[in-house]
Amino acid sequence: MSQTIHLNTTRMQCIGAYLAQPAGKPKGGIVVIQEIFGVNAHIREVVDGFAAAGYTAIAPAFFDHLETGVELDYSDAGYASGKLLATELGLELAVEDVASAAEAIASAGKIGTVGYCWGGTVALLSALRLGLPSVSYYGSRNLPFLGETPKAPVMFHFGERDKSISAEMVARHREQLPQMPLYTYPADHAFNRNIDHHYDEASAKLALQRTLAFFETNLCAPHL
Repeated sequence: MSQTIHLNTTRMQCIGAYLAQPAGKPKGGIVVIQEIFGVNAHIREVVDGFAAAGYTAIAPAFFDHLETGVELDYSDAGYASGKLLATELGLELAVEDVASAAEAIASAGKIGTVGYCWGGTVALLSALRLGLPSVSYYGSRNLPFLGETPKAPVMFHFGERDKSISAEMVARHREQLPQMPLYTYPADHAFNRNIDHHYDEASAKLALQRTLAFFETNLCAPHL
């Protein structure tokens, strides 16, 4: 079951959020953090997928602070618009919204996050600063924050053919957060996005398998 809800934030402004519930009792909750293209059809599909896996999942519409209902395509114009919106919003406000979304689904149990591209860095910050177990897919803005002490586990996924994230950048993650699992794949940036040429099915499926195992370990209550 899915629906769009109003989400209260710390800035006294409501934003939208796409919420999906599992069929039975949730294993926990997952905040899904968008790319720069808004809560579009792809992100809603990701939310639905985590709900199908047994989690209450929610995707805050961060850009509602600036412009309501942003859903951009993957054209050059869409990329340019999304980059401007992400820059204007800033990472700090996004992390605040993640905290608000986590609170909104707290009844599901323990909460984690997963984020993609721009959202991958927000996911990392959610582990560092909010203490939420998080999975960061190809976060190209991660480097300035790798020196912070994590408050929760974080898993990283990177594409080996990603022109925006060099092998040296990936190595920095291993050097500064050696205790955190990091995986690379023979794929480009945005390899999880299954609606355009960036998609790599084998890599996306393996990364999802590892992501679900991470959440099973870090969110789900042990069986008695």
